Amino acid sequence: MKAAQIKKYGNPDVIEIIETQKPKVDRGQVLIKNYASSINPFDVAVIKGFVAQMTDAKLPMVIGSDIAGVVTEVGEGVENFSVGNKVYGQGSLLAGATGAFAEFVASPADLVAKMPARQSLGAGKSKNINFNEAAAVVLTGVSAVQAIIEHFNLQSDQKILIHGGAGGIGTIAIQIAKHIGAYVAATATGEGIDYVKKLGADQVIDYKNENFENILSDFDAVFDTVGGETYAKSFKILKKGGGIVSMLMPPDQDLIKQYNVTAISQFTKITTERLTMLTNFIESGAVKIHIDKIYTLDKIKEAFSEKETGDVLGKIVIEIHHD
Repeated sequence: MKAAQIKKYGNPDVIEIIETQKPKVDRGQVLIKNYASSINPFDVAVIKGFVAQMTDAKLPMVIGSDIAGVVTEVGEGVENFSVGNKVYGQGSLLAGATGAFAEFVASPADLVAKMPARQSLGAGKSKNINFNEAAAVVLTGVSAVQAIIEHFNLQSDQKILIHGGAGGIGTIAIQIAKHIGAYVAATATGEGIDYVKKLGADQVIDYKNENFENILSDFDAVFDTVGGETYAKSFKILKKGGGIVSMLMPPDQDLIKQYNVTAISQFTKITTERLTMLTNFIESGAVKIHIDKIYTLDKIKEAFSEKETGDVLGKIVIEIHHD
């Protein structure tokens, strides 16, 4: 089978397409014919070596996180999946799978779920969600679910600011927050401003030309996917008792005490349960999936280079099989 691997850390040029053996299925795993994956900031961090100290994974390794495909083999002890099931989930080597940018992936069964069956088009119409769409929403969607539903427990009478609204996580987070009924502000710039408005944001801050901390106030929650100074400035807009969840920054104890708020550093953990929650949002039509560009596996270097430009709206998908 074909797979994308790295033998050393660096820029996208270190990625190689190789021919390798199909993975064997261990107890508790399923083997998946992988139709699609997508690129996340975490995948970029992996190839650059930024997470090397966080894991004992050794080079060379097959890279990639998100998977969407069909179960072709079921390991011992797996009860909830059968051959032929369409599934989506976690394929990362760092999470106990065999790497998502590959034609076949062996993954622990508790890291995948049955794929969303339908996506609402309104007026009683619907369509089947495809593998590209499913692959585009795994890590980003679970990140949004984990923050908004579990950490914030966001309510309809609350206000939330979402940094990086036009990114993969922001795209899903805005839609979930609006579905709940919350007031949603988001940061974006350029083409991202109209994009975020179409997702349903009530207020959009152009972060290149406006200072959100001088415009917003009395917010219940901030979901930070940007980090740095943006994280520190976000405390200023929170009401007492409010909370901030950051995908990048550790809790700042001084700011927590100064503003009397809570702060959480989120490391997204993909599970069947969280994927099932995400599935419910997709099947109800509350979340629609936005794909910016689609690349084939042999064009993965170009796809990573595109991701690094920072101008992506939604997700970049890697199409692996196309039947």
